[in-house]
Amino acid sequence: MKPINVNLCGYSQHLEPFRHHFGNGLETYIVRLQFEGVCQALIEGEYAAIEPGELMLFRPGDIYDLRIGKAENPVKASADYFIMSTGPGMDEWWANRQRPTKVKIAEDSKLISQWHQLIAEKRRLDGGDPQLVTLLVSTLLLMLDRAIDEAPSAQSSSAFHAIRMKNYIEANVSHTLRLEDVARDSGLSVSRAVHLFKEHYGTSIIGYAQQVRMAHALELLHHSPLSLEQIAAETGLGSYAYFHRIFRAQHGISPGAYRKKHAAKSWRSE
Repeated sequence: MKPINVNLCGYSQHLEPFRHHFGNGLETYIVRLQFEGVCQALIEGEYAAIEPGELMLFRPGDIYDLRIGKAENPVKASADYFIMSTGPGMDEWWANRQRPTKVKIAEDSKLISQWHQLIAEKRRLDGGDPQLVTLLVSTLLLMLDRAIDEAPSAQSSSAFHAIRMKNYIEANVSHTLRLEDVARDSGLSVSRAVHLFKEHYGTSIIGYAQQVRMAHALELLHHSPLSLEQIAAETGLGSYAYFHRIFRAQHGISPGAYRKKHAAKSWRSE
């Protein structure tokens, strides 16, 4: 893995006018995600409003001008996550595909959690372990790439709500999952959330959650020594009786028989 050097990273909240300006061009890459409020940034020669969920990507040599509020006007809170970095790992990542200067992505708690891990590592007195920093940044960049790939081409609010619900389900599927919780996380009513999710993914919220749970259950059956009852609990499927019923309905065989069959195949291949 090629090294990535993080000059600065963090979470910034601005309650006063602020400007970050590199009129002669950047010396680092900048990855910046607007998290709260609105700011102004120079995008392809023109100043554009940057709203929550919008990701900005700049490379060395780019002119960078970020503005938050004006001295004569009250400033509404603006917050963002950012990385300023250099190194061959960043060069390789940037060259891997065409990079948009600005793109809207869906909010994802897993992505934000990864950003927090990087920030915490860099706050160590020794500046963080270089290999771990490279790994954390590389993982975050891959997650951002996936978020960009999954961003709807139409950039409609309903599509972003659907993606946010999908991300919430995947992050919380091992626990009891209520429609009210999924809808609340996206700021929607239950009826609106149910309709949007079905419209965009062709399945219900609960149906998708069960797909994710069953995929996890299969992994545990293949690679884990957990009992069938433990697998049912670990995946959020609840009781073994329910796990047994839906597993047999999908695979035509009980979970126990499936595990024995898979184990027998593994022994023969060794």
